Amino acid sequence: MPELPQKKVGIIACSGEEMCEGTVSRLAALKVLEQLRPADTVTICLPLFLAGGQGDRAFAKFYPTIAVDGCEKRCAYRGTEKYSNRPAASIVVSEIMEQEGLEKPRGLRQLNEAGVQLTEVVAEKIAAQVDDLLGKAWSRGKGEFKEAATVVEPVESKEATCSCGSGIPVQTIQVDGHKETLVALPLIFQNIYQVHKAPSEEAIGKILDMVKIYNSLDHTNEVDLNTALTKAYQEFCANQEEQSK
Repeated sequence: MPELPQKKVGIIACSGEEMCEGTVSRLAALKVLEQLRPADTVTICLPLFLAGGQGDRAFAKFYPTIAVDGCEKRCAYRGTEKYSNRPAASIVVSEIMEQEGLEKPRGLRQLNEAGVQLTEVVAEKIAAQVDDLLGKAWSRGKGEFKEAATVVEPVESKEATCSCGSGIPVQTIQVDGHKETLVALPLIFQNIYQVHKAPSEEAIGKILDMVKIYNSLDHTNEVDLNTALTKAYQEFCANQEEQSK
């Protein structure tokens, strides 16, 4: 399966509200997303992810993710691994607290001073992991870092992005008279074009295989979808050739 360009790092945080460490995990993730690394990260909603959110699950397949858990149960990590792929990194608040010799936090909605301090430390740990991941090429196929640390710059897309806010582009095509919005189709086209260029039968077959991985198409006729993808990819190739002149 072709690797897609690495663009950002996804952060999926623990949603447990019964313990202070869960609150710390969410606040630390929020600090990274809004203050420390806003240009390099996107949030992945754990409840939506577990409920079957296509955009969030697609992002975790395409890009590196960091699971931030409050305790050793690692719900965010295990959920990501089960429904998408193994996270690129795991941070556990309770472990960091012990490693740094910090006081156990108090308060669920309103953290005490120890909780605020722990949040700051965890946020810095997450930010450091983001920097590390963006400096290396992550293989989603193998679930490990590539030896060659070459990051492919993303090709700018004019397509809309997924409604989940993950930044995964989507594209709408006409399939037998009705509209079908497909998650990550622009990225799939870009990667297939780099290998095959022309819209050959082999290229279209690989596009169809990838589309079925990242989209629920149980009620879509495969022959009609294949025809629509062929037309869309032909248009994509024509645009690429025009831009290269």
